[in-house]
Amino acid sequence: MAVVTLSDIRAAARRIAKGVVVSPCPESIPLSEITGARIFCKLDNLQRTGSFKERGARNALLLLSPAQKRRGVIAASAGNHALGLAYHGKLLGVPVTVVMPDYAPLIKITTCRRLGARVLIHGRDFAEARLEADRLVADEHLTYVHGFDNPGIIAGQGTMGLEILRQVPDVEAIVCPIGGAGLIAGIAIAVKALRPKVQIIGVESVATASFTAALQAQHPVSIPRAPTLADGLAVLRVGDGSFELARPLLDKVVRVDESWIALAILRMIELDKIVVEGAAAAPLAALMAGVLPELAERRVVLVVSGGNIDPAILSRVIEKGLVHDGRLTRFTAKISDRPGGLAELCRVIAASGASVKDIAHDRAFSGPDVSAVHAVCTVETRDHAHIKELHRALKKAGFPLVVVA
Repeated sequence: MAVVTLSDIRAAARRIAKGVVVSPCPESIPLSEITGARIFCKLDNLQRTGSFKERGARNALLLLSPAQKRRGVIAASAGNHALGLAYHGKLLGVPVTVVMPDYAPLIKITTCRRLGARVLIHGRDFAEARLEADRLVADEHLTYVHGFDNPGIIAGQGTMGLEILRQVPDVEAIVCPIGGAGLIAGIAIAVKALRPKVQIIGVESVATASFTAALQAQHPVSIPRAPTLADGLAVLRVGDGSFELARPLLDKVVRVDESWIALAILRMIELDKIVVEGAAAAPLAALMAGVLPELAERRVVLVVSGGNIDPAILSRVIEKGLVHDGRLTRFTAKISDRPGGLAELCRVIAASGASVKDIAHDRAFSGPDVSAVHAVCTVETRDHAHIKELHRALKKAGFPLVVVA
Protein backbone atom coordinates (compact mmCIF):
# COMPACT_ATOMS: atom_id res chain seq x y z
CA MET A 1 0.00 0.00 0.00
CA ALA A 2 1.21 3.50 -0.83
CA VAL A 3 2.16 5.55 2.23
CA VAL A 4 1.47 9.28 2.18
CA THR A 5 2.05 11.40 5.28
CA LEU A 6 1.52 14.98 6.38
CA SER A 7 5.25 15.54 5.78
CA ASP A 8 4.81 14.39 2.16
CA ILE A 9 1.93 16.82 1.68
CA ARG A 10 3.84 19.71 3.22
CA ALA A 11 6.80 18.93 0.96
CA ALA A 12 4.45 18.83 -2.04
CA ALA A 13 3.06 22.24 -1.08
CA ARG A 14 6.56 23.73 -1.12
CA ARG A 15 7.41 21.92 -4.35
CA ILE A 16 4.39 23.13 -6.35
CA ALA A 17 4.13 26.62 -4.83
CA LYS A 18 5.53 28.43 -7.88
CA GLY A 19 3.25 26.71 -10.38
CA VAL A 20 -0.14 26.15 -8.73
CA VAL A 21 -2.59 28.80 -7.58
CA VAL A 22 -3.71 29.00 -3.95
CA SER A 23 -7.40 29.02 -4.84
CA PRO A 24 -9.83 31.19 -2.85
CA CYS A 25 -12.26 29.77 -0.31
CA PRO A 26 -14.95 32.43 0.15
CA GLU A 27 -18.12 32.17 2.18
CA SER A 28 -21.28 31.81 0.11
CA ILE A 29 -24.30 33.53 1.64
CA PRO A 30 -26.79 32.28 -0.99
CA LEU A 31 -25.65 28.64 -0.73
CA SER A 32 -25.74 28.93 3.05
CA GLU A 33 -29.33 30.12 2.83
CA ILE A 34 -30.51 27.19 0.72
CA THR A 35 -28.65 24.50 2.70
CA GLY A 36 -28.98 25.69 6.29
CA ALA A 37 -25.23 25.35 6.85
CA ARG A 38 -22.56 28.05 6.77
CA ILE A 39 -21.01 27.30 3.40
CA PHE A 40 -17.52 28.08 2.12
CA CYS A 41 -16.45 27.04 -1.39
CA LYS A 42 -12.87 25.95 -2.11
CA LEU A 43 -12.71 27.12 -5.72
CA ASP A 44 -10.17 24.89 -7.43
CA ASN A 45 -12.15 25.36 -10.63
CA LEU A 46 -10.11 28.59 -10.82
CA GLN A 47 -6.84 26.73 -11.40
CA ARG A 48 -5.26 27.43 -14.81
CA THR A 49 -6.67 24.24 -16.35
CA GLY A 50 -9.91 24.45 -14.36
CA SER A 51 -9.35 21.66 -11.84
CA PHE A 52 -7.57 20.50 -8.69
CA LYS A 53 -5.67 17.89 -10.72
CA GLU A 54 -2.86 20.37 -11.35
CA ARG A 55 -1.69 19.95 -7.76
CA GLY A 56 -0.90 16.27 -8.03
CA ALA A 57 0.24 16.48 -11.65
CA ARG A 58 2.92 19.07 -10.97
CA ASN A 59 4.11 17.31 -7.84
CA ALA A 60 4.37 13.95 -9.61
CA LEU A 61 6.25 15.45 -12.57
CA LEU A 62 8.74 17.19 -10.28
CA LEU A 63 9.43 13.88 -8.52
CA LEU A 64 10.52 12.15 -11.76
CA SER A 65 14.14 11.29 -12.44
CA PRO A 66 15.96 13.21 -15.21
CA ALA A 67 15.74 10.14 -17.50
CA GLN A 68 12.00 9.78 -16.92
CA LYS A 69 11.49 13.46 -17.69
CA ARG A 70 13.35 13.11 -20.99
CA ARG A 71 11.35 10.07 -22.16
CA GLY A 72 8.03 11.52 -21.07
CA VAL A 73 4.93 10.39 -19.21
CA ILE A 74 1.58 8.87 -20.10
CA ALA A 75 -1.76 8.61 -18.32
CA ALA A 76 -5.27 7.37 -18.91
CA SER A 77 -7.72 10.09 -17.97
CA ALA A 78 -11.27 11.29 -18.63
CA GLY A 79 -9.90 14.78 -18.84
CA ASN A 80 -8.83 16.80 -15.79
CA HIS A 81 -5.76 14.71 -14.91
CA ALA A 82 -4.79 14.86 -18.57
CA LEU A 83 -5.16 18.65 -18.58
CA GLY A 84 -3.04 19.01 -15.45
CA LEU A 85 -0.28 16.81 -16.87
CA ALA A 86 -0.38 18.53 -20.25
CA TYR A 87 -0.13 22.02 -18.79
CA HIS A 88 2.59 21.34 -16.25
CA GLY A 89 4.42 18.99 -18.59
CA LYS A 90 4.69 21.87 -21.03
CA LEU A 91 5.90 24.24 -18.30
CA LEU A 92 8.48 21.73 -17.08
CA GLY A 93 9.57 20.43 -20.48
CA VAL A 94 8.23 16.90 -19.98
CA PRO A 95 6.54 15.23 -23.02
CA VAL A 96 2.99 14.11 -22.16
CA THR A 97 0.75 11.51 -23.78
CA VAL A 98 -2.81 11.00 -22.57
CA VAL A 99 -5.28 8.25 -23.46
CA MET A 100 -8.90 9.31 -23.07
CA PRO A 101 -11.98 7.07 -23.13
CA ASP A 102 -14.60 7.91 -25.74
CA TYR A 103 -16.91 9.67 -23.24
CA ALA A 104 -14.31 12.35 -22.42
CA PRO A 105 -15.80 15.85 -22.90
CA LEU A 106 -14.80 17.54 -26.14
CA ILE A 107 -13.66 20.66 -24.30
CA LYS A 108 -11.10 18.61 -22.36
CA ILE A 109 -9.85 16.83 -25.48
CA THR A 110 -9.32 20.05 -27.44
CA THR A 111 -7.78 21.90 -24.50
CA CYS A 112 -5.36 19.04 -23.88
CA ARG A 113 -4.19 19.15 -27.46
CA ARG A 114 -3.86 22.93 -27.33
CA LEU A 115 -1.61 22.56 -24.29
CA GLY A 116 0.75 20.40 -26.33
CA ALA A 117 -0.07 16.87 -25.22
CA ARG A 118 -0.42 13.91 -27.55
CA VAL A 119 -4.05 12.87 -27.11
CA LEU A 120 -5.29 9.38 -28.04
CA ILE A 121 -9.00 8.48 -27.85
CA HIS A 122 -9.33 4.80 -27.00
CA GLY A 123 -11.82 2.60 -25.16
CA ARG A 124 -15.35 2.78 -23.82
CA ASP A 125 -14.24 3.39 -20.25
CA PHE A 126 -11.24 4.17 -18.07
CA ALA A 127 -10.20 0.50 -17.84
CA GLU A 128 -9.90 0.16 -21.62
CA ALA A 129 -8.05 3.48 -21.86
CA ARG A 130 -5.66 2.24 -19.18
CA LEU A 131 -4.90 -0.96 -21.10
CA GLU A 132 -3.90 1.10 -24.14
CA ALA A 133 -1.73 3.35 -21.97
CA ASP A 134 0.00 0.30 -20.46
CA ARG A 135 0.75 -0.97 -23.97
CA LEU A 136 2.41 2.34 -24.84
CA VAL A 137 4.40 2.28 -21.60
CA ALA A 138 5.97 -0.98 -22.73
CA ASP A 139 6.40 0.04 -26.38
CA GLU A 140 7.72 3.57 -25.86
CA HIS A 141 9.33 3.30 -22.39
CA LEU A 142 7.14 6.03 -20.94
CA THR A 143 6.41 6.56 -17.23
CA TYR A 144 2.81 5.98 -16.26
CA VAL A 145 1.39 8.64 -13.91
CA HIS A 146 -1.77 7.32 -12.32
CA GLY A 147 -4.47 9.95 -11.83
CA PHE A 148 -5.47 8.97 -8.30
CA ASP A 149 -3.42 6.01 -7.05
CA ASN A 150 0.08 7.49 -7.10
CA PRO A 151 1.72 8.71 -3.85
CA GLY A 152 2.99 11.88 -5.53
CA ILE A 153 -0.46 12.61 -6.91
CA ILE A 154 -2.19 12.01 -3.57
CA ALA A 155 0.32 14.21 -1.74
CA GLY A 156 -0.19 16.97 -4.27
CA GLN A 157 -3.96 16.83 -3.93
CA GLY A 158 -3.57 16.93 -0.16
CA THR A 159 -2.18 20.47 -0.40
CA MET A 160 -5.78 21.61 -0.78
CA GLY A 161 -6.44 20.43 2.77
CA LEU A 162 -3.60 22.57 4.12
CA GLU A 163 -5.01 25.61 2.32
CA ILE A 164 -8.53 25.02 3.63
CA LEU A 165 -7.32 24.93 7.25
CA ARG A 166 -5.51 28.25 6.75
CA GLN A 167 -8.43 29.90 4.95
CA VAL A 168 -11.25 28.62 7.20
CA PRO A 169 -9.50 27.85 10.51
CA ASP A 170 -12.75 27.08 12.32
CA VAL A 171 -14.06 24.68 9.64
CA GLU A 172 -16.13 21.84 11.08
CA ALA A 173 -16.66 19.68 7.99
CA ILE A 174 -15.23 19.30 4.49
CA VAL A 175 -17.46 17.75 1.83
CA CYS A 176 -15.53 16.35 -1.12
CA PRO A 177 -16.47 14.51 -4.32
CA ILE A 178 -15.11 10.98 -4.77
CA GLY A 179 -14.01 9.58 -8.11
CA GLY A 180 -10.84 7.54 -7.80
CA ALA A 181 -10.42 8.76 -4.18
CA GLY A 182 -7.00 10.40 -4.58
CA LEU A 183 -8.30 13.87 -3.73
CA ILE A 184 -10.27 12.90 -0.66
CA ALA A 185 -7.41 10.68 0.56
CA GLY A 186 -4.93 13.56 0.32
CA ILE A 187 -7.27 16.06 2.00
CA ALA A 188 -8.15 13.60 4.75
CA ILE A 189 -4.50 12.80 5.53
CA ALA A 190 -3.62 16.49 5.86
CA VAL A 191 -6.70 17.59 7.76
CA LYS A 192 -7.01 14.68 10.17
CA ALA A 193 -3.32 14.99 11.10
CA LEU A 194 -3.75 18.64 12.03
CA ARG A 195 -7.43 18.89 13.02
CA PRO A 196 -8.76 15.39 13.77
CA LYS A 197 -12.20 16.66 14.83
CA VAL A 198 -12.95 18.10 11.37
CA GLN A 199 -15.36 15.77 9.57
CA ILE A 200 -14.34 14.55 6.12
CA ILE A 201 -17.36 13.50 4.07
CA GLY A 202 -17.26 11.97 0.61
CA VAL A 203 -19.95 12.29 -2.05
CA GLU A 204 -20.54 9.98 -5.02
CA SER A 205 -23.12 9.86 -7.76
CA VAL A 206 -25.46 6.88 -7.47
CA ALA A 207 -24.42 6.09 -11.04
CA THR A 208 -20.72 5.79 -10.21
CA ALA A 209 -20.53 4.71 -6.57
CA SER A 210 -17.28 2.75 -6.74
CA PHE A 211 -16.11 3.82 -3.26
CA THR A 212 -19.37 2.66 -1.70
CA ALA A 213 -18.97 -0.65 -3.52
CA ALA A 214 -15.44 -0.94 -2.15
CA LEU A 215 -16.65 -0.26 1.39
CA GLN A 216 -19.26 -2.99 1.08
CA ALA A 217 -16.72 -5.49 -0.29
CA GLN A 218 -13.94 -4.32 2.07
CA HIS A 219 -11.67 -3.80 -0.94
CA PRO A 220 -11.83 -2.03 -4.34
CA VAL A 221 -14.09 -3.75 -6.86
CA SER A 222 -15.14 -2.89 -10.40
CA ILE A 223 -18.65 -1.57 -10.97
CA PRO A 224 -20.63 -1.48 -14.24
CA ARG A 225 -20.34 1.58 -16.39
CA ALA A 226 -23.40 3.86 -16.21
CA PRO A 227 -24.18 7.20 -17.88
CA THR A 228 -23.41 10.20 -15.70
CA LEU A 229 -23.15 13.95 -16.15
CA ALA A 230 -20.36 13.90 -13.54
CA ASP A 231 -17.67 12.50 -15.82
CA GLY A 232 -15.00 13.34 -13.24
CA LEU A 233 -16.59 10.75 -10.93
CA ALA A 234 -16.91 8.08 -13.63
CA VAL A 235 -14.22 5.78 -12.22
CA LEU A 236 -15.27 2.14 -12.30
CA ARG A 237 -12.83 1.12 -9.57
CA VAL A 238 -11.27 3.29 -6.88
CA GLY A 239 -7.53 3.12 -6.43
CA ASP A 240 -6.22 0.40 -4.13
CA GLY A 241 -3.83 2.73 -2.35
CA SER A 242 -6.13 5.73 -2.22
CA PHE A 243 -8.95 3.56 -0.84
CA GLU A 244 -6.79 2.14 1.94
CA LEU A 245 -5.50 5.60 2.83
CA ALA A 246 -8.93 7.24 2.80
CA ARG A 247 -11.11 4.54 4.37
CA PRO A 248 -10.02 4.91 8.02
CA LEU A 249 -10.09 8.72 7.82
CA LEU A 250 -13.51 9.36 6.32
CA ASP A 251 -16.43 10.11 8.62
CA LYS A 252 -19.13 9.39 6.06
CA VAL A 253 -19.71 8.62 2.38
CA VAL A 254 -23.04 9.48 0.75
CA ARG A 255 -24.55 9.11 -2.71
CA VAL A 256 -26.70 11.58 -4.64
CA ASP A 257 -28.98 11.17 -7.62
CA GLU A 258 -27.99 12.69 -10.96
CA SER A 259 -30.99 15.04 -10.87
CA TRP A 260 -29.65 16.65 -7.69
CA ILE A 261 -26.25 17.12 -9.31
CA ALA A 262 -27.90 18.85 -12.27
CA LEU A 263 -29.83 21.10 -9.92
CA ALA A 264 -26.66 21.89 -7.93
CA ILE A 265 -24.89 22.97 -11.13
CA LEU A 266 -27.81 25.28 -11.85
CA ARG A 267 -27.83 26.67 -8.29
CA MET A 268 -24.09 27.45 -8.38
CA ILE A 269 -24.45 29.26 -11.70
CA GLU A 270 -27.52 31.24 -10.59
CA LEU A 271 -26.63 32.01 -7.00
CA ASP A 272 -22.82 32.16 -6.90
CA LYS A 273 -22.07 32.84 -10.58
CA ILE A 274 -19.72 29.83 -10.61
CA VAL A 275 -19.57 27.43 -13.56
CA VAL A 276 -18.78 23.91 -12.35
CA GLU A 277 -18.70 20.40 -13.74
CA GLY A 278 -20.83 17.61 -12.35
CA ALA A 279 -18.22 16.25 -9.94
CA ALA A 280 -17.70 19.68 -8.40
CA ALA A 281 -21.43 20.12 -7.85
CA ALA A 282 -21.80 16.81 -5.98
CA PRO A 283 -20.99 18.23 -2.50
CA LEU A 284 -23.67 20.92 -2.82
CA ALA A 285 -26.05 18.32 -4.26
CA ALA A 286 -25.62 16.21 -1.12
CA LEU A 287 -26.61 19.09 1.16
CA MET A 288 -29.53 20.08 -1.07
CA ALA A 289 -30.78 16.49 -1.23
CA GLY A 290 -30.96 16.34 2.56
CA VAL A 291 -28.56 13.41 3.01
CA LEU A 292 -26.32 15.41 5.38
CA PRO A 293 -28.76 16.88 7.93
CA GLU A 294 -26.10 16.79 10.64
CA LEU A 295 -24.29 19.68 8.95
CA ALA A 296 -27.07 22.20 9.60
CA GLU A 297 -25.69 25.45 11.08
CA ARG A 298 -22.12 24.15 10.94
CA ARG A 299 -19.15 25.65 9.09
CA VAL A 300 -18.78 23.53 5.97
CA VAL A 301 -16.28 23.75 3.11
CA LEU A 302 -17.47 22.37 -0.23
CA VAL A 303 -14.63 21.19 -2.46
CA VAL A 304 -15.37 22.74 -5.86
CA SER A 305 -13.02 20.44 -7.73
CA GLY A 306 -13.37 21.62 -11.32
CA GLY A 307 -15.19 23.71 -13.89
CA ASN A 308 -14.49 21.88 -17.14
CA ILE A 309 -18.00 21.12 -18.27
CA ASP A 310 -18.70 20.77 -21.98
CA PRO A 311 -20.83 23.79 -23.07
CA ALA A 312 -23.16 21.49 -25.00
CA ILE A 313 -23.64 19.36 -21.89
CA LEU A 314 -24.06 22.46 -19.74
CA SER A 315 -27.10 23.63 -21.70
CA ARG A 316 -28.75 20.23 -21.27
CA VAL A 317 -27.83 20.09 -17.60
CA ILE A 318 -29.38 23.51 -17.01
CA GLU A 319 -32.61 22.34 -18.62
CA LYS A 320 -32.63 19.18 -16.51
CA GLY A 321 -32.04 21.32 -13.44
CA LEU A 322 -34.95 23.57 -14.38
CA VAL A 323 -37.19 20.51 -14.76
CA HIS A 324 -36.12 19.14 -11.38
CA ASP A 325 -36.74 22.59 -9.89
CA GLY A 326 -40.27 22.81 -11.31
CA ARG A 327 -39.33 25.77 -13.49
CA LEU A 328 -39.75 23.93 -16.77
CA THR A 329 -42.59 21.52 -17.46
CA ARG A 330 -44.22 19.75 -20.38
CA PHE A 331 -47.77 18.55 -20.88
CA THR A 332 -50.03 17.50 -23.73
CA ALA A 333 -53.49 19.03 -23.81
CA LYS A 334 -56.37 18.16 -26.11
CA ILE A 335 -57.68 21.29 -27.83
CA SER A 336 -60.03 22.18 -30.68
CA ASP A 337 -58.36 22.35 -34.08
CA ARG A 338 -60.77 25.08 -35.10
CA PRO A 339 -59.84 28.80 -35.05
CA GLY A 340 -59.42 30.06 -31.50
CA GLY A 341 -58.57 26.73 -29.88
CA LEU A 342 -54.86 27.42 -29.50
CA ALA A 343 -55.48 31.06 -28.57
CA GLU A 344 -57.73 30.00 -25.68
CA LEU A 345 -55.11 27.50 -24.44
CA CYS A 346 -52.45 30.21 -24.48
CA ARG A 347 -54.78 32.61 -22.66
CA VAL A 348 -55.27 30.16 -19.81
CA ILE A 349 -51.50 29.51 -19.58
CA ALA A 350 -50.76 33.24 -19.53
CA ALA A 351 -53.50 33.96 -16.99
CA SER A 352 -51.89 31.44 -14.61
CA GLY A 353 -48.58 33.34 -14.77
CA ALA A 354 -46.72 30.71 -16.82
CA SER A 355 -44.81 31.38 -20.03
CA VAL A 356 -44.99 29.29 -23.19
CA LYS A 357 -41.56 28.16 -24.36
CA ASP A 358 -42.67 25.87 -27.17
CA ILE A 359 -45.88 24.36 -28.60
CA ALA A 360 -46.07 21.54 -31.16
CA HIS A 361 -49.27 20.18 -32.75
CA ASP A 362 -49.83 16.43 -32.92
CA ARG A 363 -52.71 15.66 -35.28
CA ALA A 364 -51.74 12.18 -36.47
CA PHE A 365 -51.96 10.59 -32.99
CA SER A 366 -54.70 12.70 -31.44
CA GLY A 367 -57.44 10.08 -31.69
CA PRO A 368 -60.51 9.60 -33.91
CA ASP A 369 -61.88 13.15 -33.47
CA VAL A 370 -60.58 15.02 -36.53
CA SER A 371 -61.69 18.32 -35.02
CA ALA A 372 -59.31 17.90 -32.09
CA VAL A 373 -55.54 18.09 -31.85
CA HIS A 374 -52.98 17.35 -29.18
CA ALA A 375 -50.92 20.42 -28.24
CA VAL A 376 -47.56 19.43 -26.77
CA CYS A 377 -46.58 22.39 -24.60
CA THR A 378 -43.27 23.21 -22.94
CA VAL A 379 -43.88 25.90 -20.34
CA GLU A 380 -41.77 27.94 -17.92
CA THR A 381 -43.12 28.02 -14.37
CA ARG A 382 -42.04 29.24 -10.94
CA ASP A 383 -41.96 25.95 -9.05
CA HIS A 384 -43.77 22.63 -8.57
CA ALA A 385 -46.68 24.32 -6.79
CA HIS A 386 -47.11 26.61 -9.79
CA ILE A 387 -47.22 23.57 -12.10
CA LYS A 388 -50.10 22.09 -10.08
CA GLU A 389 -51.89 25.43 -10.17
CA LEU A 390 -51.49 25.54 -13.97
CA HIS A 391 -52.84 22.01 -14.36
CA ARG A 392 -55.90 22.87 -12.27
CA ALA A 393 -56.54 25.99 -14.36
CA LEU A 394 -56.30 24.01 -17.62
CA LYS A 395 -58.70 21.33 -16.43
CA LYS A 396 -61.14 23.94 -15.14
CA ALA A 397 -61.06 25.65 -18.57
CA GLY A 398 -61.96 22.37 -20.26
CA PHE A 399 -58.56 21.30 -21.54
CA PRO A 400 -58.02 17.66 -20.59
CA LEU A 401 -54.35 16.84 -19.99
CA VAL A 402 -53.43 13.74 -21.96
CA VAL A 403 -49.78 13.47 -20.93
CA VAL A 404 -48.01 15.28 -18.10
CA ALA A 405 -44.20 15.30 -17.70
